[in-house]
Amino acid sequence: MKKILITGGAIAVLCTIFWFLLPDPLFDDPLSTVIYDRNGELMGARIAGDQQWRFPPPDSLPRKYEQALLLYEDRYFYLHPGINPGSMVRAMVQNIRQGEVVSGGSTITMQLIRMSRKDRPRTVTQKFIESLLALRLELTSTKEEILQEYAARAPFGGNVVGLEAASWRYFATDPFNLSWAESAMLAILPNAPSLIHPGRNRELLREKRDRLLQRLLENGSIDSMTLHLARMELIPEDPYPLPDLASHVTERFMADRPGIKYVTSLDASLQRRAVELAEIHAGRLERNQIHNLAGLVMEVETGRVLIYLGNISGSAIGSHGHYVDVIRSPRSTGSILKPILFAAMMDEGFILPGSLVPDVPVRYDGYAPKNYNRGYEGAVEARQALGRSLNVPSVIMLRRFGVDPFLDLLGNLGFTTFRDSPEHYGLTLILGGGEATLWELTGVYGSLARVLKHQAASGGDYFTADMRMPLLQLSDTHDPCVAGDPLKGGVISAASLFLTFEALLEVNRPDEFSAWHFLRSSYPIAWKTGTSYGFRDAWSIGVTPEYVVAVWAGNADGEGRPGLTGLNCAAPLMFDLFGLLPPTVWFDGPAGELVNAVVCRKSGYLAGMHCPERDSVLIAPGGLNVQACPYHRPVHLSSDGRHRVSSRCYPVSRIRTETWFLLPPLMEVHYRRKDPSYRLLPGWMEGCERSGNPDMEIVYPAHASMVTIPRELDGTDGRMVMEVAHRDPAAVVYWHVDDRYLASTGMDHRMEVFLHPGDHRLTVVDDRGESHTVKFLVLAGVNE
Repeated sequence: MKKILITGGAIAVLCTIFWFLLPDPLFDDPLSTVIYDRNGELMGARIAGDQQWRFPPPDSLPRKYEQALLLYEDRYFYLHPGINPGSMVRAMVQNIRQGEVVSGGSTITMQLIRMSRKDRPRTVTQKFIESLLALRLELTSTKEEILQEYAARAPFGGNVVGLEAASWRYFATDPFNLSWAESAMLAILPNAPSLIHPGRNRELLREKRDRLLQRLLENGSIDSMTLHLARMELIPEDPYPLPDLASHVTERFMADRPGIKYVTSLDASLQRRAVELAEIHAGRLERNQIHNLAGLVMEVETGRVLIYLGNISGSAIGSHGHYVDVIRSPRSTGSILKPILFAAMMDEGFILPGSLVPDVPVRYDGYAPKNYNRGYEGAVEARQALGRSLNVPSVIMLRRFGVDPFLDLLGNLGFTTFRDSPEHYGLTLILGGGEATLWELTGVYGSLARVLKHQAASGGDYFTADMRMPLLQLSDTHDPCVAGDPLKGGVISAASLFLTFEALLEVNRPDEFSAWHFLRSSYPIAWKTGTSYGFRDAWSIGVTPEYVVAVWAGNADGEGRPGLTGLNCAAPLMFDLFGLLPPTVWFDGPAGELVNAVVCRKSGYLAGMHCPERDSVLIAPGGLNVQACPYHRPVHLSSDGRHRVSSRCYPVSRIRTETWFLLPPLMEVHYRRKDPSYRLLPGWMEGCERSGNPDMEIVYPAHASMVTIPRELDGTDGRMVMEVAHRDPAAVVYWHVDDRYLASTGMDHRMEVFLHPGDHRLTVVDDRGESHTVKFLVLAGVNE
């Protein structure tokens, strides 16, 4: 009994030792970072840490390669338990006859073990250890797993390790696309990679390959025609460079977690064509010393990114910040946020699409926004202000909506870059005072399109998960920035989004796309451009029900260039990228949200009692809270219509009352220049006291405002420029500050004055007796 226990214990100890002989993991070599597209095509790779091209193990092996490998290395692989005694005996006999080691008799499993042990000397002791470990490996691994691991770890010459790396390096193709000749060559290479590396001993390599092909014919794997054609194939010359279709994606994933096989949502075919287009546009832009270009294309429904152009340089690769991934870099937004403000204004009942909004000179605490053309139109429809990207109306609308609520809205939509206080951004926020990334911009616009699509399709429901960032990685969601966590939804109604996208359909396209009106029915695109202050960033983003395409152009180092605008530099590539995609239909109207409303045709506001011409239009529900038309008013005239009168100075029975489209004085001054049909009010009849509609308006300073007057370059105190608008070009205006008469002006009513810090009062009186007064505070001067 004692002997039995001792024997049993010894066997248990030996079994335990045998079980734990196998290292875990079997290999600890670093792996290459490998990126694939949605269809399994290699997009790019980065060499492993030990400077070897060693791809992660595959999930399966090509049939051709497997047959060639087993025939060449281990015909009985699927029959033996890890060692093949017959092969070992045969190898021993061959070695004795030759007087040297000409055959090892090792199975594929034993070869895998030897590779894991870093090819130790081929001694009897090492062979015995390899045999034990091979038996042990077979107990816990399937034959398929062993074969796949072997194919991934076998040396293929130089710094190429593994079948997949070898297939791409030697034949520039996926292993599953290998021919019989190529498969046979790769089956041979691991047997002696240092001796028959491609480029050396080419005839020896060809002979070995052809002998294996002959054996494949003999065992029925191929026919004689296949053999003949395979023998005609050439042996590869120097290794091919690996694809690098999306270098910034590859670099990003390598920096995140190297040595991983990533399957992305990208489409290699589209990416390849997009890179070609971008390089053409980059070359054109470089003539104006605009060196960088980036673009992103995303599916609306899935959020998956199809094209990722992190940065294209028109110059030699590596110059001018080419390696900066602009898609992830915050850049000044320019006007690209204006559609979001437009939609929010409609949602909250501030405007309707056709509402007239002021386009006049304004100053807010020293900030004076300007339109791109430096001109003003007095009043412009809100949708036209959006389509033409007018700055002043947008600033006026943001002031009415509020910077704080707008920042909250941007955060709810998914932007993470607007982290500062409302005071930090101020009204410049809508013109590029903040920064966003192309990634988040695409995600937000795609989310808004998705909300609209799903709300219409579901009959009126909103889904929180529709608000999310783009999806780039399909095989692993460890990075929330890549996978896209759900964000808050329902922040803008589908009705307002639909009306916003409708307004963006009318944006004029670049000159090379001047025929777009003829194509609109087959390829409708809602799109918007943006240009940051100083011509540093040019944006263009387009939305359809199926795709979002966003493009940025500029210099990665922030250098501005004249002519660097969204329309000229970013939009052309955006439209070319859309040209790679299938045409789509337009959005369906939002389910049950658009409501009928009667609006004033002239002003675009809800029709008031004095509006003479009206239209019935569809608006967002919030639009029902928009004020009635403020610009149509009753005016009392003399019987001949030549003068304004009142009941105090003219017989009531002879007063003629007309409805008049009347803008405030400042808006009128600019509006009448663009609209010759605008009717000016008649003057007051002699002896009639003025009442009702004013003819004069103080433009600057505003009442209760704080004014900071910059110092001059020489350090002296600067002067304040005050401004008044008057309906009558011939009127004379008299200026008074703090009861001190300054001077009079005619035509151009502006006055320069030096004022000490403190409270002040401005009073202006025209030559007909109309007067206005504002109080304001002058702060201590600052150096600009």
